[in-house]
Amino acid sequence: MKTFLFELCASSLEAARTAESGGANRIELCADLSIGGVTPDFGLMKTTIEALTIPVHVLIRPRGGDFDFSADEFTRMQEQIEEAKRAGAAGVALGVLCRDGRVDVKRSRELIELARPMAVTYHRAFDETPAREEALEALIEMGVDCLLTSGGQVDVQTGAEAIARLSRQAGDRIQIMAGGGLRLANLVEILRRAEVTCLHGSLTRKRNGKTPTADPIVLEADVREAVRLMNAEFKD
Repeated sequence: MKTFLFELCASSLEAARTAESGGANRIELCADLSIGGVTPDFGLMKTTIEALTIPVHVLIRPRGGDFDFSADEFTRMQEQIEEAKRAGAAGVALGVLCRDGRVDVKRSRELIELARPMAVTYHRAFDETPAREEALEALIEMGVDCLLTSGGQVDVQTGAEAIARLSRQAGDRIQIMAGGGLRLANLVEILRRAEVTCLHGSLTRKRNGKTPTADPIVLEADVREAVRLMNAEFKD
């Protein structure tokens, strides 16, 4: 039986607890999902990590927008990594690009080294780079543990074939996790087309008539269904 991993992107303690109850394997903790996620405050990090038994990875991103960070923003990212470490996080998700979209190897390496012994995921900043095969090799050389990607496309459904190519290129040198626009309705299709065993999603629903990004809610039943579908796909 293949080992699979489902990571739920949570922006609240409520969502993180629901994910654990539903059988998620890991949490990526963030704030402000409406702008793609930024680093949560230290209080939410600590409270969530202390409340859960599954690993919590913290998103390191000082603002929304692009991933070409100023010197001050880079310093803030270093501080956020230290905060995640003090809070007891199992890992961090980060990404830094140069102005031309290439992976900023120098600054990425500095953050990765600072983050140890926590695990490091390179997040979807990767999808903005114009030379993804080259970028993947750079991440492997830097010792990144996991790559979160939509294959450079707007969502995992559109980028499934590109993710599969990256997965074949990576082999067992780095974990490839598909994420971005994941839904229960397309979960099995993504597993098969993207050729991955690791998925990332928020599974948010509308609450009180508001949009999922403005006031997201995660249902335990949805998390359980995601885990059930993955378990059924890999039971042999």
